[in-house]
Amino acid sequence: MRWLRYWGPVVIWAAIISIASTGSFTSEKTAGHILPILRWLLRHASRVTLEEIHHFIRKGGHVFEYFIFTMLLFYAIRAGRAGWRASWAWITLVCVASYAGLDEFHQSFVPGRGASVWDTLLDTSAGALALIVIWVWWRRKKPREWPSPGEQNYAARSR
Repeated sequence: MRWLRYWGPVVIWAAIISIASTGSFTSEKTAGHILPILRWLLRHASRVTLEEIHHFIRKGGHVFEYFIFTMLLFYAIRAGRAGWRASWAWITLVCVASYAGLDEFHQSFVPGRGASVWDTLLDTSAGALALIVIWVWWRRKKPREWPSPGEQNYAARSR
């Protein structure tokens, strides 16, 4: 049960990423859903502008997917242990970069999709950003260290 608690969400999210890499989520298919909404929201925008926004939304999807994936993966690697270790972060980032590369490799075989080194870099960057957020959160949350009794006495005497 312990394994499932930590690794279950990672496996589920990895499956979601893989589903998003299928032919059901090609640019042409997502455009059929996203562009009508953009046309309604931005009535005076040109076709080129709407297509650029659509492209930005798709790339934002990469960032969202891999940001969440990184957080789940770091949580699983940490497995309930307290604190922060750089080794956990590096292992997480290597796993995220590897999965991003495999995902792009998979897309090279999907009709209507293509592999992109830039998407792998974007996914890995989203992972690095998530790790920075985790580290900052941990640094702000960790309890302030109390001075040792000897340091307290020295501070009191030096006043």
